[in-house]
Amino acid sequence: ASTPRPSAKARRGEAWTAPARQGGQTRGASPRSHSHLLPRRGTDRPTAAPPEDQAPRAECPMQHLAFPRPAARRVAVAAARAGQAAARQPARLAHSTRFPAKQGLYDPALEKDSCGVGLVAHLKGVPSRAIVEDAGLALVNMEHRGGCGCDPQSGDGAGIQTALPHEFLTRVARDDMNVTLPAKGEYAAGNIFLPVDEAAAAKAKTILVDAVREQGLEVLGWRKMPTDNSGLGAMSVETEPLIEQIFVGKPPGLAADSFQKELYMARRVAENAAKAAGPALDDFYACSLSDRTITYKGQLTTAQVFEYYKDLQQADYMSHMALVHSRFSTNTFPSWPRAQPNRMLCHNGEINTLRGNKNMLTSREGVAISEYFGDRTPKLFPLASDDHSDSGNFDMCVEMLALAGGRPLHEAVMMMIPEAWERNPELPDWKRDFYEYHACTMEPWDGPAMMAFTDGRFVGANLDRNGLRPCRFYVTKDDHVILASEVGVVAHLKEDQVVRKGRLEPGRMFLIDFEKGGILDDMAVKKEAAEAHPYGAWVRDNMVRLTDWVNAKTASGELPPAPTAAPKMPSTRVLNAAGFTREHLEMILRPMTSGKEPLGSMGVDTPLAVLSMVPRMPAHYFKQLFAQVTNPPIDPIREASVMSLQCPVGPEANLLAVSADAAKRLVVEEPCLSLEAMAAIKGTSHQGWRAAQIDTTFDVAEARANGGAALREAIQRICVEARAAVANGERLVVLSDRAMSQTRIAVPSLLATGAVHQSLIKEKARTKVGLLVDTADAKEVHDFATLVGYGADGVCPYVAYEAIGAMAAEAGMPPSTAMTKYQKAVSFGILKVMSKMGISTVQSYKGAQIFEAVGLGEEVVDTCFTGSTSRLKGVGFDVLMKDALRFHDAAWPAEGRVPDYLNFGDYHWRDGGEAHYNTPAAMVALQLAARTNAREAYAEYSKLIDEANASVTIRGLFKIGNDGLLPEVPLEEVEPASEIVKRFATGAMSLGSISPETHESLAKAMNALGGKSNTGEGGEDPLRFKPIMDVDAEGKSPSFPHLSGLRNGDSASSAVKQVASGRFGVTAGYLANGQQLEIKMAQGAKPGEGGELPGYKVTELIGKTRGTTPGVGLISPPPHHDIYSIEDLAQLIFDLKSANTGARISVKLVSEVGVGVVAAGVAKAKADHIVIAGGDGGTGAAVWTSIKHAGMPVEIGLAEAHQTLVLNGLRSRVFLQSDGQLKSGRDVTVAALLGAEEFGFATAPLIALGCIMMRKCHMNTCPVGIATQDEDLRKKFVGQPEHVMNFLFLIAEEVRGYMAKLGYRKFLDMVGKTERLSVDPSKLNEKSSTLDLSPILMPAQALNPEETMYKIMEQDHGIPDRLDQQLLPQVKAAIDAGSSVKISSEIVNIDRAFGAIISNYVSQKHGEAGMAPGSVQIDLKGHAGQSLGFVLARGITVTLEGDANDYTGKGLSGGDLVVFPSRELGEDYLREAHNHMIVGNTSLYGATDGSAFFRGRAGERFCVRNSGATAVVEGVGDHGCEYMTGGRAVILGPTGNNFAAGMSGGIAYVYDPDNTFERRCNKEMVGLSKVSESEADMAELRGYIEAHAEKTGSVRAQELLATWDDTASKFTKVLPHDYARVMAERAARAALSGAGGSAASQVA
Repeated sequence: ASTPRPSAKARRGEAWTAPARQGGQTRGASPRSHSHLLPRRGTDRPTAAPPEDQAPRAECPMQHLAFPRPAARRVAVAAARAGQAAARQPARLAHSTRFPAKQGLYDPALEKDSCGVGLVAHLKGVPSRAIVEDAGLALVNMEHRGGCGCDPQSGDGAGIQTALPHEFLTRVARDDMNVTLPAKGEYAAGNIFLPVDEAAAAKAKTILVDAVREQGLEVLGWRKMPTDNSGLGAMSVETEPLIEQIFVGKPPGLAADSFQKELYMARRVAENAAKAAGPALDDFYACSLSDRTITYKGQLTTAQVFEYYKDLQQADYMSHMALVHSRFSTNTFPSWPRAQPNRMLCHNGEINTLRGNKNMLTSREGVAISEYFGDRTPKLFPLASDDHSDSGNFDMCVEMLALAGGRPLHEAVMMMIPEAWERNPELPDWKRDFYEYHACTMEPWDGPAMMAFTDGRFVGANLDRNGLRPCRFYVTKDDHVILASEVGVVAHLKEDQVVRKGRLEPGRMFLIDFEKGGILDDMAVKKEAAEAHPYGAWVRDNMVRLTDWVNAKTASGELPPAPTAAPKMPSTRVLNAAGFTREHLEMILRPMTSGKEPLGSMGVDTPLAVLSMVPRMPAHYFKQLFAQVTNPPIDPIREASVMSLQCPVGPEANLLAVSADAAKRLVVEEPCLSLEAMAAIKGTSHQGWRAAQIDTTFDVAEARANGGAALREAIQRICVEARAAVANGERLVVLSDRAMSQTRIAVPSLLATGAVHQSLIKEKARTKVGLLVDTADAKEVHDFATLVGYGADGVCPYVAYEAIGAMAAEAGMPPSTAMTKYQKAVSFGILKVMSKMGISTVQSYKGAQIFEAVGLGEEVVDTCFTGSTSRLKGVGFDVLMKDALRFHDAAWPAEGRVPDYLNFGDYHWRDGGEAHYNTPAAMVALQLAARTNAREAYAEYSKLIDEANASVTIRGLFKIGNDGLLPEVPLEEVEPASEIVKRFATGAMSLGSISPETHESLAKAMNALGGKSNTGEGGEDPLRFKPIMDVDAEGKSPSFPHLSGLRNGDSASSAVKQVASGRFGVTAGYLANGQQLEIKMAQGAKPGEGGELPGYKVTELIGKTRGTTPGVGLISPPPHHDIYSIEDLAQLIFDLKSANTGARISVKLVSEVGVGVVAAGVAKAKADHIVIAGGDGGTGAAVWTSIKHAGMPVEIGLAEAHQTLVLNGLRSRVFLQSDGQLKSGRDVTVAALLGAEEFGFATAPLIALGCIMMRKCHMNTCPVGIATQDEDLRKKFVGQPEHVMNFLFLIAEEVRGYMAKLGYRKFLDMVGKTERLSVDPSKLNEKSSTLDLSPILMPAQALNPEETMYKIMEQDHGIPDRLDQQLLPQVKAAIDAGSSVKISSEIVNIDRAFGAIISNYVSQKHGEAGMAPGSVQIDLKGHAGQSLGFVLARGITVTLEGDANDYTGKGLSGGDLVVFPSRELGEDYLREAHNHMIVGNTSLYGATDGSAFFRGRAGERFCVRNSGATAVVEGVGDHGCEYMTGGRAVILGPTGNNFAAGMSGGIAYVYDPDNTFERRCNKEMVGLSKVSESEADMAELRGYIEAHAEKTGSVRAQELLATWDDTASKFTKVLPHDYARVMAERAARAALSGAGGSAASQVA
């Protein structure tokens, strides 16, 4: 069930009068209530009768916002669903601010949210009723950007912030309170949430009153807020707080700015006092307390804001500005305070570095002193709070900087979200100086963010450096501004009133100053801020760079010269003591001398550190976190311009003051320090900088005698010495283990670093010192990532350097060169780890703790990694000490011999070494069982797998059944295997990662079973969409020659069609032929990353399916471009459901902490199916850091997802699939008991087909023809579909055996029954026995007894409400007949994915070929919603007069799309249309064919992954034509930065009259030339421009054509190098063979 959307009629003001609401509850009604709102400026609103097919709904006070009246049947269905959902809801705490308690794997601290944001204002500061109403309308028209859960009338949160409405408040204070308010500006007001308990509410009010009076202010009175909750859902009402309004008077003589500050102090004092009073006052929350602004918000849907708050309905409630916000949370739990706007801002996005930001704010309290508040400053502490979300903490920090620090609000925002200044060559010096200075005061709050903010005088918005949130605005003739996440949100606005249409660009600020009465230019705003102080001089005079320090000391001779002798390999004693193995040296370090991390494949099949019987370093107990759904990862290669490694370190100055002292920092250019840099730091001083050294080793005898206690004491001693160094004024501390020897053992560097970092934070002293690490045990990228992530400012891996130098000398490479390349490989590896979480700067990543601990006990975490998640608890200092001693003993054996290199067989199986899941014996047994279909052979295989399970996996520690809960049932009564195998699917392995023979064999096998195979992200040959009908008598098909045993009607089509970030082969026909459409958010081998397919693997077939040129390499970007957040994922789900209404929409997630709350958000976003994959990977090639150290075991993620979905009442809506190294019937049974009803297999089916785990998948040298495109190797493929079928049937039979023993006849009966699992003590070792596995085994049913354990209901996708579903009947006949038809319609912003449903119908009738061009012509007028023309099929032409939002033309599949401005805009506007926005971000993403003509500018990421469409546009933002592989892009205006990054095919033509394009183009993969150099290029380009002029009436195109001889010379041609090479090669071959035709035509 879902909240119905507003109708187009309602949005245009054609509302009807609804009957009066029946029942309900109204609180505190105002004596002058209004049941309607006045018509807006510039429009008439005639009343229309309701359509006959729509039933009436309860009256909405904002009648023009009324939702449509759904048909009576749909109302009944929705009501029934809502009732069922409400009945299933778990018991909830009756607090407005509290989530359910942490239980099982659910943790409320992991909740995420995203949203839509809007702003309406008058530039001159003139208040009006229209502004408030327009803001309310904008809010409702962004309903789809918010969310609701099981209760459709309980939204995730919405609100509005306005200027203090003086006339209105004066009236209600007089009428309701008998109080006469002072003049405007002489008082403040605030809306306060209070506990519903009368005594608690009274106490909370007393606390606030006392705090107000303590600051010398006067409380004028309290007013009960008039509200009406009769339209709210049960969940909202259940947690609804008491709401009252407080009025505070300004004392005579107190300045206005001081009044604001005293109000701030009063509120903070009251908040701290309420928190100290205990849980009874948990619901105390001040929405606002200001003399300028006021906020109304709550756990409401967008339409309910004005229904609920009667104040907002009053005709005299007027304002000159209004901010609105609609929230989409990942949960269904209530939170009135977390609704936005906050006190000063509202936020669309997610702060990824929140833990680090909060830690550093806490530490800054030690030096923070406000000039205004003086000794009262500590009353404002804490500066950050775990009780608030990321948005709430950001708001707290902005308030603190503005009100306690005295900075202008917009300057505070600039500090916290700086633009990408570090690597921007176009940045003026004054701006660079400003940002470099402020980088010394605070690290960026990194992550995707669009902040809208106001303090009453200023109102504005700011985008993060990546520009990953949409923000569009209109300016009107009558000085109104409408800014929102979408255009068209104020639909009644007449186009002839608009004078400007723009967008907010990455890193830019939109700011209105009401005192100056206008929009301030971004550059002017920042220049004014930059010139307020001599930042440049302060930086130049005070900042020290580490490279300058090293160079100065080298020049002076204070540093010893580099050794002339070739370095020697460190002794095996040193290497073993530091945890190096032979595999580290040969597989990790040696390849890094090339400057890159080494690659691997086939995932990881070794134990977690806490399960391993071999010693592990502490870093191995951590898994890297990564972005999925709630925020996007970044491509650190193609988007390197926004990344930064440099970081200022050392003491910080007072954050609340601006002075030269803040610039006295040491800038470290990259976190991996050279040997020379560490020598300079330890051995010299420079301009007052010197370091105190702390020895991190201790006596081995003490370690042996006291074990963990000795380690604990050593760590405490190190922390004490660090604190003492800070107290002594030392600016740098170096933790060094160089004293390690036979008699002294080192504290592992990660433990020492984390402990010192946390100790200094607790003392509020971390910002007083730089923390550097000089260590032997850092070797691979993950080691550095964890050290930096837990607080290190720099790391010198001295033993790794020595080993690198020695290996380089042996290979004839200069050691210094090899060390430098290793250093660069490490630094880039850190960037990659950061980027997978969406973090751009090391400064933000440092100390952000972006990891989950697996198997570390509470004492270790609390001491060294405070705040990190370790859900299963685990080992303590005693076990860590034993492992350290095992490394030490391997270095100095008892018998005194020189030891050999350690070699545990961690990367490759080694007899007697580390345990592996895929052993040679198990693979042989699997293949024997698969080929013979013999149960005896399978039993042997199952036995081997069970033994491996106990050593490698968490599920191997479980015992199944033997609990006497249910009697066994006869096997013959158990659900047959033929039904169970229908729940099986094979993994998402693309054609490209595996051979066509393998791919098609899997598809044929799964189709025969009734299960599902998966295309992976490489598309699929359309030949496979249709049944095989050319089978001969021997069961062979000429179309599929490698398949045997075929019958006519068999299918080689994959039932699951994957849609990944690469968008390879995603067309209307591809989507129309899927039974399930899977959105790949992450993959286990490399979650948070993209990938590359080298050119030698891009065959003719792969080039065809992926829409690219054979022989040209392909880049698959990380999941980024249209999945910025949860509401963007909801839009993609909406798109795909439109493209195939009969398909299940699936979302693939990878197990990590928080995947449960993400899964809940995915379910709320209307997914039908969720895959939880393990982090152990598959065929995908990835760097070893990702394969080994990212992603969690599937058992944890599956249990967390199931528990959280049940807790939220959402499990009944979705299928849940487990996917992660499933090998046997036992694995399937455990996964089912943990909550899955479907199961994915990847590695095992490949082994059944012949895979021998050579781990050569990424090298194209698979010796058995499975993971290769080499034609000779493919001939070695001997697998048959029957082998896979046999294997999966044998698994199903084993599952049946478990079901019989457990007492279950039906498979679904055992789903989620975790009570049938228990820990098997016989499987535990010393490490694993410390685990607490009870969170995994928490019965989900106990969390919400009324919720089902599996899917029983369908999501309501609202298909009948969609505009093209309503228009489909008008074009059906023509599509059926293959004739032509032309229709027209109005369109509004809630009409999303228009064209997809009609395209699906075309694909069903005419296949991939579609129809003749222009067969179906649709003329639209208005503001199109997101994804206009999604996968628009060949033969359909959509023409829009108006403008469109993000994702216009996404996946364009042969259709034609034309967008031009409304003719009503007037001649002046139309003449300058090329300077105005016409479509949004990410337009034409993944387009495969067709044409698009846009008269105006597009936003960021235009034509990303275009593989065949022709596009003409009049300007684009950053990252244009990124990853483009084909087609043409013609840009008739300016481009943003980083154009053509990753572009490997196609051609772009860019109009560049000012010769500025070259510096904005990423030339790594492309070359530039003048179009005028080629007559053919000039003719082609002119043809595109002529077509653009004809289709859109473009003045820009007409002007260019009128002066063509001069114009042509100002165009630059962008041509990818590889594409040009292939064109030349083909042209040469064509010339030799005598084949005619241009090379371009053969390649394009």
